Amino acid sequence: MAKTFSNMLPLGTKAPSFKLLDTVLGTKRSLNELKGLNGTIVMFICNHCPYVIHINQELVLLAKELLTKGIKFIAISSNDTKNYPQDGPIAMGTHAKKMKYFFPYLYDKTQQIAKAYDATCTPDFYLFNSELKLTYRGQIDDSRPGNNLPVNGSDLRHAVSCLLKNKKNTRTQKPSVGCSIKWKLN
Repeated sequence: MAKTFSNMLPLGTKAPSFKLLDTVLGTKRSLNELKGLNGTIVMFICNHCPYVIHINQELVLLAKELLTKGIKFIAISSNDTKNYPQDGPIAMGTHAKKMKYFFPYLYDKTQQIAKAYDATCTPDFYLFNSELKLTYRGQIDDSRPGNNLPVNGSDLRHAVSCLLKNKKNTRTQKPSVGCSIKWKLN
């Protein structure tokens, strides 16, 4: 597994809008339809990445917890399904049900949304406020496969806490680390 670091989209950036296939419901869903009252976390993930597999359980717990605070999660996979069929929409829907994702798991077939967010790896997290302006981007926490640190969502939790308290997040925002997004070869 090759380590790829996320790009750090400038804070204050407006969330690029989208309308993508929900792999569980089979319908297209938009950012405006899915956004949270107090904030929205857009995350780029996939089925097969060991870094995503490593955090999946915490991701589900964190999303459930934050939903009660008006923060919604939206998961997107942008991987090339020709070369990585395990990340295709049917497998995504199956995976979402197995992992008990209650947040939408969307498929970015053209990879244009990943490019609009300047996403480079899985997982990659973006926290937007109620006006869809970026307040945090980067890692969920310091845990990685094999480093024996607990998966606790501390970085993302802190960022959400600052957002909800309308406080400036003064902690260093660290890039996420994971597998590279599997870009299509043209």
